[in-house]
Amino acid sequence: MNELNGYDIEDLSVDMTATFSKTITEADIVLFAGVSGDNNALHINEEFAATTSFGGRIAHGFLTASVISAAIANKLPGPGTIYLRQTLMFRAPVRPGDTVHATVRVKEVLHEKRRVVLETMCRVRGAVVVDGEALVMVTSGEGRLALAREHRITQTPQNDRVLPSEERQMPEITA
Repeated sequence: MNELNGYDIEDLSVDMTATFSKTITEADIVLFAGVSGDNNALHINEEFAATTSFGGRIAHGFLTASVISAAIANKLPGPGTIYLRQTLMFRAPVRPGDTVHATVRVKEVLHEKRRVVLETMCRVRGAVVVDGEALVMVTSGEGRLALAREHRITQTPQNDRVLPSEERQMPEITA
């Protein structure tokens, strides 16, 4: 694991899985509309949404998909992960009050490039609402150790002591 408690490339293996769950609230939908600029009436206007084939308001697809991002960032591979690519298929609507369970599964580990292919899926009440595949870059414990060895400071009496106040040199300030 890395210093942020995420998995390093050396810790990962095919079929590892993790799940992150989030209940989509009214506030989430309104805030997502504001942040994204997606003010589609299907998401924010109940009167209009009731006249559509959905029969009511639905959450933004990318709000739902963002629960996948949370699973990757917080669980697997976890902190330190960099998102590179994500494919998505939106299979069913998510409504305010639904709890989305995002599951990620390690499909392939590419050690030499520190890349991991993840199968991604969101479910609501057991039904798949979003699925796809992600490519992420992860940290490397071996890389951190090599960097530490390369930049190691050899301790000597000169760099291993606190200087007495009379030996400290303050920078001269000029205006």
